[in-house]
Amino acid sequence: MAEFEKKVRKKLKEWGCSFQRRGKGDHDIWYSPLNKCSFPVDGRIKSRFTANAIMKQAGIDYHF
Repeated sequence: MAEFEKKVRKKLKEWGCSFQRRGKGDHDIWYSPLNKCSFPVDGRIKSRFTANAIMKQAGIDYHF
């Protein structure tokens, strides 16, 4: 299975999103200046669908 964690975090940084804090479990909380909201990012993203859902929550029009 493909690991999407590094790819997702790289894209988030490219679009100006920033790490805010650690969340519960292996999740991190990120902030998106595009839609001005916080969203969780899993520490182990193994699914393309999960990676795309994170992009959608961040307000980024990008698909893996």
